[in-house]
Order: sequence, then C-alpha cells, then structure tokens
Amino acid sequence: MAISSPPRSLKRPLHRRTPSGLGVVFEEVPAMSEQTQDPTHSKSMSQPEIGGISDLSARPLPGDSTHAGSALLGGDGAASPHFSPSTPGLSRSPSFSGSSYHDDSDAEDGSFFPPVERLTMFDFVENLALAQRVDKIQKSIQLQTERLKRHQARLKTTGMNTRDRVVEEWRRRVPTPDEQLDKYRKRMRTSVDRLSTRWNESTAVTAREKMSFIAATMNIFISGYLVGGRPDWFPTWYTAQLFYFMPLRYYTYHKKGYHYFLADLCYFVNLLCVLSIWVFPQSKRLFISAYCLAYGNNAIAIAMWRNSLVFHSMDKVVSLFIHIMPCVTLHCLVHLLPSEYQQERYPAIYNIRTSPPGSPEHYNLLQMVLWATVPYLVWQLSYHFMITVRRREKIAAGRPTSFTWLRRSYAKTWIGKFVLSLPNALQEPAFMMIQYVYACLTMLPCPIWFWYRWPSGIFLSAVFMWSIYNGATYYIDVFGKKFQKELEQLKKDVAKWQSSPEAGYGALTPGLMSPGEGPKLVDGIEKIPPLEGSTGIKSASSDEVRARK
Repeated sequence: MAISSPPRSLKRPLHRRTPSGLGVVFEEVPAMSEQTQDPTHSKSMSQPEIGGISDLSARPLPGDSTHAGSALLGGDGAASPHFSPSTPGLSRSPSFSGSSYHDDSDAEDGSFFPPVERLTMFDFVENLALAQRVDKIQKSIQLQTERLKRHQARLKTTGMNTRDRVVEEWRRRVPTPDEQLDKYRKRMRTSVDRLSTRWNESTAVTAREKMSFIAATMNIFISGYLVGGRPDWFPTWYTAQLFYFMPLRYYTYHKKGYHYFLADLCYFVNLLCVLSIWVFPQSKRLFISAYCLAYGNNAIAIAMWRNSLVFHSMDKVVSLFIHIMPCVTLHCLVHLLPSEYQQERYPAIYNIRTSPPGSPEHYNLLQMVLWATVPYLVWQLSYHFMITVRRREKIAAGRPTSFTWLRRSYAKTWIGKFVLSLPNALQEPAFMMIQYVYACLTMLPCPIWFWYRWPSGIFLSAVFMWSIYNGATYYIDVFGKKFQKELEQLKKDVAKWQSSPEAGYGALTPGLMSPGEGPKLVDGIEKIPPLEGSTGIKSASSDEVRARK
C-alpha cells in the first residue's frame, strides 16, 4: 500500500494590472488528494491534473520552457508516473482559448498575453523592465511640462517688459503743459531770430556785398564814360576786370562744386576776345570768329540763362560781365575807334571794314558762320572729351554741368522732352547738335551788327535792359517773396498764441511777461495743442494723461 504524500499547495501564475504596469502574480491553489484525481474525470484543456502532467508537458518541444510544469509539481522538477489518459494536451496555439488563464472581465487584456505554460524567464524580465520604461516616460513628460511652463513664464515676462517699455515711451513722448509752453516759446524765438536774420540780410548787408554793390554801380558809370569818351581805353578796362573776376569766379565755383561750368562756351569766347585784342590783332578769321560768337551765343545767353543785374550779388554781377562785356568791347573796337587808330592798333578790323564788297576779306553771313564754326568745334570736342568723358563718374555722382542743368531746367519744354525721350547714349550727341544749331541761329544777324553802328548799339542796349529787368524781377519777386514768406510764418506762429473761442486757447497777457521770456497764458494752459510734428497726443486735461500713465 502506497503511502500518499501530503497535499501540496500549488502556485499558479496570473497576469494582473498593477499600478506600475502589467506583471505576473502567483496565486496559491490548494492541492488535491489522489482520490480526487480521477483518470476518467474530464478536465478543461487549460487546467492540468494535480499530481500529474500531460504528455505534451512531459515532452517539451525544443524551445519550450518547462518552468511552468515544475511549478505544478511543487518545484521538485520530477515528473509523476501517473498521468490522466483522458486529460487532453495543452494547446500550443497562441490564442487565448489554449491559455491556462481565462477571465471574462479581462478578455480584452488576456487576448494580448500568451498562455501561462509558454511564459519564459525573458517575459518576467521584460515585465520587470516595463515599470522603468513607464517611469522614464513619466519623467520625459514631466520635463516637457516644466519646459513649457518656463517658456510660458518667459513669454509672460517679455510681454510685461515690452508693455512697460511702451508705457514708458508713451510717458516720455506725451508732453506736459510746461513742456508745450516751452516748445512754443522756443519756436516763437526761432521764428523771430530767423526773421531778424532775414531782415538784417536785406537791410544791413555784409561789407562784401556793400563793396559788390559799389563796384557794380561804379562799373556801369566807368564803362559808360569810357564808351562815350575814351573807347580806345575800353579794351584795357575790360581786360583788367576779366583778370580780377575770373580768379574770384573760379574760387567761388570750385568751393560750391560748380567749376565744370567754367568750361562753358561763354568763357571760351572771352578767351578768344583776349587773344584777338592782345595776341593776334592782325588775324581776321580769329576776330570774325570771336565777334560772331560774342554777339551771337554770349549776348542771347543773357535771356536764355536769365542773367540779371543784382548789385549786391557778386556772382550775378560776374555772370552778367562775362556775357555782355565782350560785346561792348567789340562794339567799341569796330564802330567807335578812328580809322587811323584801327589801322595802327587793330589791322584785322580795319582791313575787314575797308574791304570792297566781293573781296575775300569782305565776309558775308556764310563766311562768318563757317569761320565761327571752326573754334566752336574745337571747344565742343575739347569739352566732350575733357569734361563729359573723363569726368563722367563725377558728373554721374552729382557734379553739375551745363548739360545736366539744361536737361533739368527744360525737361518740361518740347525740346527737353525730345532730348529725354532719346536713349541715354544719344542724349549728349543730340544736346551738342542742338547747341550748335542754337549758336548758328544766334549768328544770323551778326553781319548787321558788324556793318552798321546804330543797330549794334540798339541791340546792346536791349540786351542790357533785359538784364536790368531780370534784376528787378529778382529784387521784387524773389527777394520780396522770401521776406513775405517769413512774415506769414511769423503770423501763423503768433496766431497760435492768440485767443480763439473755437479752439479754446487762453488769452495772451503781455503784462505777465517776465524779462527775457515769452508771453504767458492766463487760462487754458493745458489746452495748448501739440506742435506740428509732435508724436505725443495731448488730451483735454492732464488728469486723463495721469490716468493713462
């Protein structure tokens, strides 16, 4: 009779959810006696016999773990010789139907886990590492949350700082009533000072302008006396003034950046006159060229360039001098000198005037224009290569020339529109061609001025009267309008201080003025509107401003 061993309690592994994740929990199952182990008693496929193991568990396949079967045998690892023949073998299917664990409430979770009999040591290790992974995920989430909180706090701090800066800037820009009053005082003082300066410039000009006024007046007086009394001295008078004015003109124009104007045709004509008078007095062609260009281009330029006789302006006096004085000098040499003196001192003039009609020395209009074209071409080509080409970069940078000045001044006229409509490469050649045609047109009446005395005198008188008219226009229109604008500006400034019921300004009280201060407002100081251009906006009362602050 076999001695039965005492019943042993078995531990069954169960899958349960724990706070840290999924894990294996061993549940204690009471052992059964051998009497209850009926070989013929049908059991579930997932429940092994207590005290015995099925054939499939007794013969594990390669790769299967046998630790579950050892747990069922109480941990001794020996297989029992008694097996229930009717107990079916454990299924190797991974489905939940073959598992040793079944719970209707955890059917969804149980379908994820393999059968208990197939659990290995790696499954236990993986379940133990799951809690660490969950902790790592929780730490990562916590770090992200803290980072977001810091970013939110930084944004909040930045927004508050920006708001504080904006408020502070607004406080700085909104002027107080005292600041408004100070600004009005400064603006009034500036306007008065500016008006005083203009007034001093118009009534008490500088010593240089006084000398210019005296020199221009005496120049007209002396020139008139020499034309009527001593025409033979007039070339000397003209040359002396030329050597005085040209260095002065070069200095002032170079200081202003206008020295490229010194290469214009009018200065070249003065050079031709000096050469014809003092260096080559016997050259008839040089004299005819200088005469045609002086009576043509230079004289008409007084109207084209708006030369004006402004006595207190040395610049305008010099500009008028270089255009009209060569003509007056040549008029004296041709029409006012005695024939004997001409023959002795200026043989070219004498030979031309005494030559019979039809002779080679008796120049007609075509010959005058032809010989005047030769020095004109010399000047035009020299100007183009020396100024337009070699100084192209400086001209493009803003250095003015006669071409750029005419292109800007006559941009709205038909001839200016025509030149500007051409490509850039053709504008300068077109300008030179137009300038040559203009010079030729101004030479057309030159034979009349040369052969007849009174038409020449009338022409010079008309040109000089034109310059006087331009000077009167400058004094009355230009100079007077500037003074009028200053008065209107001062009137506007004073009007802002005057009492205005519509605007609600306070009244001016000169009696309350302190020494060296402007007028004060009795009432409505805080109703002074901001100055033009102020960025701050002043409300009707300072209480609102303080509330804003």
